[in-house]
Amino acid sequence: MKPYQELSKSELEALKSDLEKQFEDAKGKGLKLDMSRGKPSPAQLDTVMPLLSVVNETSVVASENGTDCRNYGVLDGLPEAKKFMADMIGTKAENVIVCGNASLTIMYDAVSRSMIHGVLGNTPWCKQESVKFLCPVPGYDRHFKITECFGIEMISIPMTENGPDMDLVEKYVQEDSAVKGIWCVPKYSNPQGYSYSDETVKRFASLKPAAPDFRIYWDNAYCVHDLYEDRKDTILDIISECEKAGNPNMVFEFCSTSKVSFAGAGISAVASSKENLEWFKKSMTIQSIGYDKINQLRHVLYYKDMQGVEKQMKKHAEIMRPKFQAVIAELEEQLGGTGVGSWTNPNGGYFISFQTLPGCAKEVVAKCKEAGMVLTGAGATYPYGKDPEDSNIRIAPSYPSLEEMKEAAKLFALCVKLVSVSKLIGR
Repeated sequence: MKPYQELSKSELEALKSDLEKQFEDAKGKGLKLDMSRGKPSPAQLDTVMPLLSVVNETSVVASENGTDCRNYGVLDGLPEAKKFMADMIGTKAENVIVCGNASLTIMYDAVSRSMIHGVLGNTPWCKQESVKFLCPVPGYDRHFKITECFGIEMISIPMTENGPDMDLVEKYVQEDSAVKGIWCVPKYSNPQGYSYSDETVKRFASLKPAAPDFRIYWDNAYCVHDLYEDRKDTILDIISECEKAGNPNMVFEFCSTSKVSFAGAGISAVASSKENLEWFKKSMTIQSIGYDKINQLRHVLYYKDMQGVEKQMKKHAEIMRPKFQAVIAELEEQLGGTGVGSWTNPNGGYFISFQTLPGCAKEVVAKCKEAGMVLTGAGATYPYGKDPEDSNIRIAPSYPSLEEMKEAAKLFALCVKLVSVSKLIGR
């Protein structure tokens, strides 16, 4: 297919006329498609229903150490739940605190504690002249919302296929004491699906921050979310790498079972050094008497070990994989060679990242909405919701059915072509 940039104005106008007719036909179908968030589909959630019957009125509800899970206590999690979550992310149980249903809550609390109380005896951020966070882009909008709500200055760091631009990361972290943290999704990053290389992880672990209270916020959300058995991404364990580099306190790692069991009813954890965990527990003791131990026990009894988790995630992959493949196939068929878009083809995670021509993303999202398809707002993958190129769109194939996803991919490609042709004519 000839790149649209090489077409004459008359050819572009003829193409636009044809695309507009196709768009009106699509609008007439009355579609109602939602690809705005990376939510598990009903079919995925159905595979986990037996989890609900693992614990009932006849069950033994005691932990392996004899703790009555129905009662108060055990602030940092059941021993077997610590091991379970540690095995998911490849660390040791002693490095883990098991919390409530969402890792996002732990991240928010970590920033809040740093702001109000300071990190490990350092001056609270609210009393410091300037506080900054590094934000790999495109990235996870909810990360950016946390730092934005605390008034923290966010600095965009471009992503590469191997992770964030580490030359820039090192420059900011090692030269500016106001830089207190960096958001990271190290495996199957949101939205591009990139995984950090071994070199990137080692460079993170070897950072020499100008700020003693700098922390890496390592959101390992997709640690077990592989789509393909024969091409799984792997990443190094950041906690052991930091220990080897002499920086044991430099990282907070977060994870949850939100997309393993039930979204909103899973368990979450933070992993870090002994000193950092004691810092967490100091205010947790006031915040909570203990998290939901029955849910922790339920997860351990149901999955048992990593083999059980892997068995479950294969079921998820069998449902998710065809949807990702359908989107990629449609994009290749409709947009391959046109020169008006590029996209990632990840080995796991929940998203595909799409790049339009500069200045087209918002219009594409608006066109899709006009025809009955809701996408994540253009710009959401950048701090403050401002994509400087207006070109990134996050595609979330998980929730719609396979047939809906095929229809959505066709509509998306059509909208990309129509907006791109209009933009090229205008130039």
